Amino acid sequence: MTIAEPVVSVQNLRKEFGKSCAVDDISFDIPRGQVLGLLGPNGAGKSTTIQILLGLIAPTSGKALLFGLDPWKDRVAVLQRANFSSAYVSLPHNLKVAENLEIFARLYGVKDRAQKIQSLLALFEIEHLAKKMTGGLSSGESTRVNLCKAMLNDPDLLLLDEPTASLDPDIADKVRNLLLTYQKERGVTIVYTSHNMKDVHELCERVIFLSEGKIIADGSPSVILDHFDEASLEEVFIAIARDKVKLRKEEGESTSDSAL
Repeated sequence: MTIAEPVVSVQNLRKEFGKSCAVDDISFDIPRGQVLGLLGPNGAGKSTTIQILLGLIAPTSGKALLFGLDPWKDRVAVLQRANFSSAYVSLPHNLKVAENLEIFARLYGVKDRAQKIQSLLALFEIEHLAKKMTGGLSSGESTRVNLCKAMLNDPDLLLLDEPTASLDPDIADKVRNLLLTYQKERGVTIVYTSHNMKDVHELCERVIFLSEGKIIADGSPSVILDHFDEASLEEVFIAIARDKVKLRKEEGESTSDSAL
């Protein structure tokens, strides 16, 4: 039986900025349809890894492949099948919401653009914002517009950076459910970064914890909890952030599912 090529393959990836090492020799694969939580405290290397996957910066050494392609050298081909949303990235403020989405839809070569935009605005319950200036949106409204943008091209890979960070609990719950439904219906692969462990536990079947550019743990949430003997992912996160994690296995044993 032929094993399908992973959607994302990261091999001995390293990124240095001067004398500082942001990503330190990490490796992992993400198969099609998996929802992976990429977690860690501020400065752990999450954002740098995402920027490399998006082809925004080149690695110092090692490589990252999306759909078997180098996102730095084959960025257009990669971005035709991938998309990105962040609570911290704003769309042009001087355009209306519908105008912003129209421009991106054209860039992505979306067919039936008006219908696609309308359906996504309805999906996220923000049809009333279509004619509103993007610069006048609240942070929660802007987040949902960014999610609409990320789904315009029906991507095979979604990279989501804190997609519920600025949402109230009710809207955050709706967005989580929408993302789960979207993923199940399309089999889309998702890389999800968040400091909200409720999001991670509900959405992610696998998590990778980074600390100081290194992979500290890689496995399902239940395996991670068992390995670190903690009651919640939040407690694991806090322990890693405070540098109090003590690996409880024999020296040289991995914290991945395959080893546990």
